[in-house]
Amino acid sequence: MLKSFTRNHEDNSTEAGFQFTFYCDRCSNGHRSAFIESKSHKKNAAIRGFGQGVMALTNLFGDKLNDIGLSVGRGADIISERFNGMTAEWQKEHEAAFEAAQREAVAHFHRCEGCRRWVCDADFNEVEGLCVECSPRENVAVTMAKAQAMQRNLDEAANEQTVWSGKLESKTTTCPSCCKPCGSGKFCSNCGAALAAGKCPACKADLPDGSRFCPECGHKI
Repeated sequence: MLKSFTRNHEDNSTEAGFQFTFYCDRCSNGHRSAFIESKSHKKNAAIRGFGQGVMALTNLFGDKLNDIGLSVGRGADIISERFNGMTAEWQKEHEAAFEAAQREAVAHFHRCEGCRRWVCDADFNEVEGLCVECSPRENVAVTMAKAQAMQRNLDEAANEQTVWSGKLESKTTTCPSCCKPCGSGKFCSNCGAALAAGKCPACKADLPDGSRFCPECGHKI
């Protein structure tokens, strides 16, 4: 089993070659290694191509090459099947490529002496030799402290300001006489007009303010 120097990595390898991504233990930013071509895959691809070529010649020139074409063709099929399960030769290449990829990637990471995690350049305090979680950068810490203090000052100033000192009413009703808010009483608080609902002269049903027709009988008001 491949063991990475970081706590997590991703294997991007295929039959054709090998590539790995190593991630920062703190922020999960990653570094992807250079692609390394599989020599065994390239070699066996040439054998498969030769087998397919012989089979094509067999179709063109008849039975003389038939025996050769079948034997080489079967060999190509066997190699293809071996690739499906990854050959021992490929596995050896895979392990060697992983070690090479780690040597390449480790240059982009730093080990924190405080928490022992491997972190990327962005999460490492070069001055203290620690990750920024164990030892935040001074300029960043000062800037954040200033921003937090400013926000506290703004919040305190906002709390001291009186935005509105009026009394909230449960609902707002418009007076049909003066067309201004009239409160919730029986008379308009602005002009004194009665706010009682009118009655339909035909069916005596209550009429909503501003009605032109009775909602019950349709009588024109």
